[in-house]
Amino acid sequence: MSKIEGIKIRNYRALHNVQMGKFWNENTKAALSPMTVVIGKNGVGKSSLFDAFGFLADCLKQGVEEACDARGRGGFERIRSRDQTGPIEFEVYYRGDGDVRPITYELAIDLDGGGRPYVLRERLRQRRKGTNTGRPLSFLRLQDGKGIAWKGDSAIAAGQIDPDEALVDIDQLIEKSESAETETVQLDDNRRLGIATLGSLKQHPRIAAFRRFIEGWYLSYFTPDAARSLPLAGPQKQLNVKGDNIGNVVQFMERDNKERFQKILNRIAQKIPGIGKIDTEVSPDKRLLLRFNNKGFIDPFFAQEMSDGTLKVFAYLLLLEDPNPPPFICIEEPENGLYHKLLQSLVTEFRAYATAKKHSSQVFITTHQPYLVDALQPDEVWILEKGDDGFSTIRRASDHPIVSAMVEQGLPLGGLWYSDYLDGK
Repeated sequence: MSKIEGIKIRNYRALHNVQMGKFWNENTKAALSPMTVVIGKNGVGKSSLFDAFGFLADCLKQGVEEACDARGRGGFERIRSRDQTGPIEFEVYYRGDGDVRPITYELAIDLDGGGRPYVLRERLRQRRKGTNTGRPLSFLRLQDGKGIAWKGDSAIAAGQIDPDEALVDIDQLIEKSESAETETVQLDDNRRLGIATLGSLKQHPRIAAFRRFIEGWYLSYFTPDAARSLPLAGPQKQLNVKGDNIGNVVQFMERDNKERFQKILNRIAQKIPGIGKIDTEVSPDKRLLLRFNNKGFIDPFFAQEMSDGTLKVFAYLLLLEDPNPPPFICIEEPENGLYHKLLQSLVTEFRAYATAKKHSSQVFITTHQPYLVDALQPDEVWILEKGDDGFSTIRRASDHPIVSAMVEQGLPLGGLWYSDYLDGK
């Protein structure tokens, strides 16, 4: 499964300059783990970090101007770090399926002369085939919507112009790079990402793979009230970000393979305390209703009558049963509404899913619940704090040798956090 090994974010809300994981020029650092959990107090930037992934995905799907206004963000000036004048920048170090050389994606978004957000710079680069060291070479490089793209799935051939050659501007690069392997790119809308356009073309398989990777991200904006809604009948393959199509997903899974679906419901029922059985009932208007059979009661409860916590756990576990899982799952504060002892079981489920050899997804979670952190290892945990300048700083718990040693001795990580052992000050 494709995964993010490192990410850098600059000038996005409280994230003025943060980075997590490994990059092409920082190979001594460890990559992000299959399950990564960010902890921190209220107001340190956890929601900003969660939304940074959502913003990047929205830029791909909608365009940068629309993404700045989506989900109540309030526009470019509201999301750019306070008192900063530079562009909002992202760098994603990503490894695709199989034994594939990692790819670095760089994106810079700024305001044009008319005060509207646009794509200032965009670049994809990768090392030459058979090399593990040295600077990766660009196979897509755009400035203000124009530039060069290299076709195919191989790196730049020997003897071709290096697109990262010092002080070569875009116009010079276009002039020097005429070959059968190159393509001059001029986007008609510089508010759309180049990977959105070129990623739909067969001659750019590496760009297409990265586009599919981001398009497949699942960011959970789950709300129990939405999950209690009764959507129109009609099977749907995957749970949406709000979870208001649970009934449609259940309908699809039952129609697709009824026997397998019942086994899934039985497995989920075993993992939710107090639930003896989960099944379905068809309503008079042909909608599929979920029935939860609580232990000790003869008559079942429907989803509309269940607690927030039960619905949330059911949604998360149903997501993990997806036969075509998203490559990246991002969840903000899954502890809300859940019994604290259930959190460790949920972490176990997420970790098993993230580390599975088949059908795994990288899982990214933000939390401020020590009971959840108790189930984690130091290399899975990143500590987000507010610096003296008002911007966020982040570090890995495993970088603190005393903390790692105490966890090895059996002390729970959440308890150490609660006792301020993870405090950087």
